[in-house]
Amino acid sequence: MDYTLAALKIFGSQLAGSTEAPSSEGSSPAQMLFGIRFQRAWMQGVLLSANYNESGEGRLVLDDGSCVAELFVLPKEAEGRRRLAGMYVMVIGAYIAEQSKDNYPAIKVHKMVDLSDQPDREAMWYMEVAEAYNLFYLPFSVASPPS
Repeated sequence: MDYTLAALKIFGSQLAGSTEAPSSEGSSPAQMLFGIRFQRAWMQGVLLSANYNESGEGRLVLDDGSCVAELFVLPKEAEGRRRLAGMYVMVIGAYIAEQSKDNYPAIKVHKMVDLSDQPDREAMWYMEVAEAYNLFYLPFSVASPPS
């Protein structure tokens, strides 16, 4: 994982438009979206389901309002902080393109925060995604049109 690459603040449905980034010597595999090389996505939404096995690994389903995403949670992340269906959460994790199907992205969770107690969480999230697109992603996509 290359942590010098930003985690894109994004709606899950936008991940369907990503493509495999050109490889260069010494770089780890990545995706391209809006002309930006990335490996991680930052999403927020409501957990529809949360299932954990005996070892503590979790498979969760997140609805971000644009699509449903599958989340894979490692025991280290789940320890003492199991998430439940109905919670509104912020998720940052590796986008797993090869396990994503159609408009159903897969994310290997690195960080998950319960935002259920924040009253304006959803409205603020939509604003943050729009702001990130207008200030950061749009200028890149204009500068590097698809070939």
